[in-house]
Amino acid sequence: MKQNRTLLTVFLFLMSLGLFAATPIDGLLERIDKGASRKIMTETVSGDADFFEITSRDGKPLVRGNNYVSIASGINWYLKYSVGVHLTWNSMHATLPATLPLVQGVERHTTDIKHRYYLNYCTLSYSMAFWDWKRWEQELDWMALHGINLCLDIVGTDVVWRNVLLKLGYSKDEANQFIAGPGFQAWWLMNNLEGWGGPNSDNWYKQRERLQKQIMKRMKELGINVCLPGYSGMVPHDAKQRLGLDVADPGKWNDYKRPAFLLPTDKRFAEIAAIYYKEMQKLYGKADYYSMDPFHEGGNPRGVDLGKAGEAIMAAMKAANPKAVWVAQAWGACPYPAMIKHLKNGDMLVLDLYSETRPQWGDPESTWLRKEGFNGHDWAFCMLLNFGGNVGLYGKLQHVVDEYYKARQSKFASTLKGVGLTMEGIENNPIMYELVSELPWRENKFGWQEWLNSYVEARYGNINNTKVHDAWMLLARSVYGASDKVLEQGCHESVLCARPALDVYQVSSWSEMEEFYNPDDVIRAAQLMVEASHEVKANANFRYDLIDITRQAIAEQARYVYHEIVAAYKAKDRKMFDYTTKRFLDILLQQDRMLSSMPDFMVGGWIRSARNLGTNAQESDHYEWNARVQITTWGNRNAAENGGLREYAHKEWNGVLADFYYPRWKAYFEALAATFDGKPMKNIDFYAMDEAWTLKHKAYPYEAQGDAVEFAQKAFEEVFKK
Repeated sequence: MKQNRTLLTVFLFLMSLGLFAATPIDGLLERIDKGASRKIMTETVSGDADFFEITSRDGKPLVRGNNYVSIASGINWYLKYSVGVHLTWNSMHATLPATLPLVQGVERHTTDIKHRYYLNYCTLSYSMAFWDWKRWEQELDWMALHGINLCLDIVGTDVVWRNVLLKLGYSKDEANQFIAGPGFQAWWLMNNLEGWGGPNSDNWYKQRERLQKQIMKRMKELGINVCLPGYSGMVPHDAKQRLGLDVADPGKWNDYKRPAFLLPTDKRFAEIAAIYYKEMQKLYGKADYYSMDPFHEGGNPRGVDLGKAGEAIMAAMKAANPKAVWVAQAWGACPYPAMIKHLKNGDMLVLDLYSETRPQWGDPESTWLRKEGFNGHDWAFCMLLNFGGNVGLYGKLQHVVDEYYKARQSKFASTLKGVGLTMEGIENNPIMYELVSELPWRENKFGWQEWLNSYVEARYGNINNTKVHDAWMLLARSVYGASDKVLEQGCHESVLCARPALDVYQVSSWSEMEEFYNPDDVIRAAQLMVEASHEVKANANFRYDLIDITRQAIAEQARYVYHEIVAAYKAKDRKMFDYTTKRFLDILLQQDRMLSSMPDFMVGGWIRSARNLGTNAQESDHYEWNARVQITTWGNRNAAENGGLREYAHKEWNGVLADFYYPRWKAYFEALAATFDGKPMKNIDFYAMDEAWTLKHKAYPYEAQGDAVEFAQKAFEEVFKK
């Protein structure tokens, strides 16, 4: 008996340290809060469809489900709607009450949506490029809690490609000229470019292999299916000369030369594909899902028999794993109908990547209509929402709900097998991702107002504050209330991040921004949040939202002031011009100071993550350069300026505002001011200014530089009370 008690004590101690867990769900609970696995009971039971039940047993909450992801989804639902604990990117830990509330009876949620898909290639570069295992572990918990059971994972694919190229006769250095650097691997694997951001060190490849094996091990434990990049014909651009292959030239992508496309009729297509899958399997094992997107985003298919290409790609994948499913992103014209229409239904899952704005599943009102949908293949309703990992409030609360249930009732409903989150960048707009992750578990259509009220209560811990609810109602009817007619790509961008000019509107090249809401509503919402911050206990989620909403309001105010600057300059009013330009620069610096109170909005964390991956100073400097370039110039001068990539992944972050955007605006205003004295307008080489910042190694703070509530209150006072 004494020995049993000792073993139990040791077991509980190991659990408290996170070193041992009876089940993967127990481990997840312990990472949320030490001791949580002893407060919440879980049980796996069989079921014909994915489901979870929330009930109680022996005075404790009990969550049952047919698999670990279902159980984790039930835990998340229980914590949100019964406990008032919202686990999200900015706050994945909680202090649970000693005694948790019990659900009366049994609350059951079932879904017939087989696939709950996660990630876009871009996400893995824009948000995850420099993650270590600790950050990945947290994200894998987030996935399970939000019902994700199929996830794209490109980590370590560069190791596979290096091995393939070495077997084909390329040297290590030549392979590195083909493989992209850490911040740009998404676009390399989507066949858009070669080598940019490289070359990579041997240590990088070792690190990626080790990390990928950790990620896949945890995915398997939790029951999350991995979707690995498959082989779709990509070869280096010189493969014809080097290997004698019959290839097509897909052209350029934003001024970068694309890799060549190996024609499916080439006798070596199957051989090279087999080498690829063998190397992939040797490193990471077989997957049941492979992602492939030939001719992505404008790749020229001229000279390619698309039908034979689809058959060759499918045959190569099936040779590697007869059970595997080809996962394709529906983006623009891809996947070409001619490539997929003769393939066997059931062997593909097409991600309707942009369902909330330009659906392709067959919605007759869509600007990207495919009358036949996806030719009978299974498909997933996905929300893209974020482009480039840009910072800004934005969403289509009711329209997303309407469009999903519209699809469920359409003639294409029988092949609707998935719901996906396919954003280009995460850690923003949590409300929208929370909404979409719940769609599979809600059988009946619902309205945004009721859902929003429950979301606010869950997110802030049942605070019952009228001002907070009123603030969110204003946001829901304005910046989160975009209609189906709004086609802008992502958030309403901050003028503070724009390249200076007298006709500034959007920041990035393809944002398609529209004036679909009244900025004063956002400013009023921020004011209510600031007022509420004097009254409510600010939990982590409230502090994050307070900063984010106030940030958006300040950006809206800066745009007002910008218009005053333009008007003053055109009216040749020097006094007003001097006043408004000073005010604009003051607002920019005030924004920078406020954002220094929230690590989520600080460039220091991004750069630190990059540098920490280095095993020596040279590697750390290289990773930092990748991190700095990605969020500013994105590419070299030609790609940035002629290709339109500059500022595509811009970030309204502390550190970048003061050291990157402020000098640009200041230099431009000084050049404009000189013209009042009859001097010619100075030609400013903004790319040269931008590139200079990417080459620096200034250490930025990555921890909060003050209290978020105090900083938000002060910033609002300074910007709006003048």
